[in-house]
Amino acid sequence: MLDTIIRGATVHDGTGQPPTVCDVGVEHGVVAQMGRITETARHVVPADGLVLMPGIVDLHTHFDAQVTWDPTLSPSGALGVTTAVMGNCGFGIAPCPAPLRDTMLRNLSVVEGMDLQSLRTGVRWEFETFAEYMAQLRRVGPHLNVAVFAGHSVIRTAVLGERASEQVEPSGQELNAMREQVRAALRAGAIGFASSFSPNHSGYGGRPMPSTIASEAELRALTAVLGEENTGVFMMATGSRATPDIMESIVADSGRPGFISTVLAMYNEARPELGLSYYERAAQALARGRELYILTSCQPLSFDFTLLDPYVLLSFPAFDRIKRARPDELAAIYQDPAFRDQFRSDLRTPRTGTLFLGNWRHIEVGETCLPGHHAWVGTSIAALARDQGRDPVDVFLDLALAEDLQTHFIGKFFQNVDDGVAPLVSHPAGVITLSDAGAHLGYMCDAGFGLHFLAHWVRDRELCSWAEGIRRLTSEPADR
Repeated sequence: MLDTIIRGATVHDGTGQPPTVCDVGVEHGVVAQMGRITETARHVVPADGLVLMPGIVDLHTHFDAQVTWDPTLSPSGALGVTTAVMGNCGFGIAPCPAPLRDTMLRNLSVVEGMDLQSLRTGVRWEFETFAEYMAQLRRVGPHLNVAVFAGHSVIRTAVLGERASEQVEPSGQELNAMREQVRAALRAGAIGFASSFSPNHSGYGGRPMPSTIASEAELRALTAVLGEENTGVFMMATGSRATPDIMESIVADSGRPGFISTVLAMYNEARPELGLSYYERAAQALARGRELYILTSCQPLSFDFTLLDPYVLLSFPAFDRIKRARPDELAAIYQDPAFRDQFRSDLRTPRTGTLFLGNWRHIEVGETCLPGHHAWVGTSIAALARDQGRDPVDVFLDLALAEDLQTHFIGKFFQNVDDGVAPLVSHPAGVITLSDAGAHLGYMCDAGFGLHFLAHWVRDRELCSWAEGIRRLTSEPADR
C-alpha cells in the first residue's frame, strides 16, 4: 500500500516536456509510481484540473542559523520550495571555534539583517567544524533538502578571529589554513565555496565583512581548492571588484562553474544597459566553454526600512557615523547639517554597486506614526519634496525625525520596470533564484520568488510556456 496517491493531476516533470495527466504515488516521501495507479493508499488526493510540479529549487538562501532551531525553514516550504542552498555570499556559522561564536553572530545579524538576540537565543551550537555542522543538519532533518557553501568570511573569521575584518593580507601560514578549511568543508559535503566583495556587506559596528577586504590573490588561492578537489561550484557577490572577466578567469583556472550575484546585473533606470551587459559577458564565457551564470531576481528588489536601521544606505560614506552610533545618538546625527551635506555629496557620486542611486522617486513612505502624515503613505520622497519646495534629503530626514525615526520607508531600487527585466529573466545565462530567504527579515521577504515567477512572468506576461517556466525553477537550477 502506498502512503499517498495524487489522482488525475496535470503533471509537469520539470524537464520542459509537455505535461501528462496521470496519477502519482508516494511512498516514504519519495515518488514511487506515475501513470494509472490501481492499488490503494492511506491518503488519496483528487487533483482533477490541478497542476502538479516538482518543488522549487532556491539557490540563494541564508537559513544557516535558522535551520538549527527551525527545521521547517519557514517560510520557504510554504511557498513551494523543496531545496534550499545556504551559505551564500560566504556568510554563515560554520566552521566556528567556540570562542568566536558571538563574533560570528554579531556580523551575521548586521550583514543579513537578522535579530541578534534571536540568533543568540536560537542557534544550537552542537558543532565547531564544518563536518560537525553537516552532521548536526542530518540530525535536525530539515523539511527541505539543503546544501551548504563553505564561506569565505566564515573561514576568514575562524582562522584570523577578530582580525578578519582588519587584516588585509594573511600570513602564508594563515592563507594555507584557510585553504585547508575550504578543503575540509568540500570533503564534508559542501556544495562549493562562496564569497563577497560587495560594498553593501558591512558587519557589526560598521566593520567590513571579512571577505570584502580580501585581495584577489587570496580569493584565487581559495577558489583553486575547488579545482584541486574537482568538486563544487563558486558563488560570488561580486560588487564592482570581481568583474565578469575576473570571474571567468577563476572559472577557467578552477574548472568549476561560477555564479555572479550583484545588483549591477539587475535592471536600473539610471544605467538601463548595465544589467544586460553582465548577462552578455556571461553568455560569451559560456560560448568559450566556461560555465559562468548570473543569479537572477524575477521581482522588484524592494526594502522596507527605517532610519533606526538604514541598511540600504550604509554603503554611503556619510553613514559611517551611523554604523558606529548608539540608537540614542542617531537623531542628533540626522539633524546635523554637516551629515546632510555629506549625504547630498555622496548621492551625486554613488559608489558602484550601492542599492540606492539617488533617485528619490524610488523611495516611498510606507507607514507613518502621526495622523497628519497618513496621507503621505505611498507617496515618493521626490513627490513630497516637489510639493513642499524643499530638498529631498531634508524632507526624508525631517519626516523620520518628526516620528522618532519610526517611519517605515519602502525602497524599490532595482528590477522595477518589466520591459527592462524581461530580457534578464529570459536570458540563457541567468538562473531564476535570489530569494535571500531567511535574511533581511526587517526589510524584505522574497522567499515566494518562484510563485511570483509563475504568476507574473508565465501566466500574466506569457514570457514562456508553463512547461518551460517550471523547468526554469526546478531542473535547471538543480542542474546548475
